[in-house]
Amino acid sequence: MSTDNKLQSDGNEAPAQRGDTRGDEVFEKILNLILSCELPPGAFVNESTLAAEFGVSRGPVREAIRRLQGIQLVTREPYVRARVVTLTKRGVVELFETREALEGFACRLATQSMTDEQIMALDQELDSMRHPASDNSAHFDFHERIVRDSGNQRIIDILCGDLYHLLRIYRRISGAVPERREVAFHEHWQIIRALRIREADLAESLMRSHIRRAREQILNSGSFDS
Repeated sequence: MSTDNKLQSDGNEAPAQRGDTRGDEVFEKILNLILSCELPPGAFVNESTLAAEFGVSRGPVREAIRRLQGIQLVTREPYVRARVVTLTKRGVVELFETREALEGFACRLATQSMTDEQIMALDQELDSMRHPASDNSAHFDFHERIVRDSGNQRIIDILCGDLYHLLRIYRRISGAVPERREVAFHEHWQIIRALRIREADLAESLMRSHIRRAREQILNSGSFDS
């Protein structure tokens, strides 16, 4: 099925109830398609085709798309088909500047708030990412873990709230190049070492540098509007 067919919306059916289990399942399925970039930034939404693929009516699909709009992954203008969000070059820069400032400081806080046991667990889970068959690797997010372990609820709300999935899309794009993925793992290990020795300045500096490199990878990839 083509991307354009997957994502085109004609909007003729009332939304399903948000609490409906089927609606939640459809939401997760479309979310995963977007996060995996099978439905890439800029692709149009086709409710009918998605409903047929998932074996549901268009109601749950319509509501899922509404929810995706709410977390800034899908955009829809009047009389225009819904589409997966895409950022301009300036939008990418601003998103990663926000990440650099907030995640850098979160990493500084984490050197003070994380226990030795939490750092050891982070180390072990990062190691599990080297083994695709690991049950835990699919659910592990290095950046989210550090943000949550920073102990700063406002930073957590910003980076793990509505921005979280948008950040994941562009982090995935930056890590799609095999060479960058290997370098990113090495940078993660360095950050963990800084956490382990409780070097707040070093931990923040390493996280900021790590995010800047990811930003440059995206800007050089051309995966955004001019």
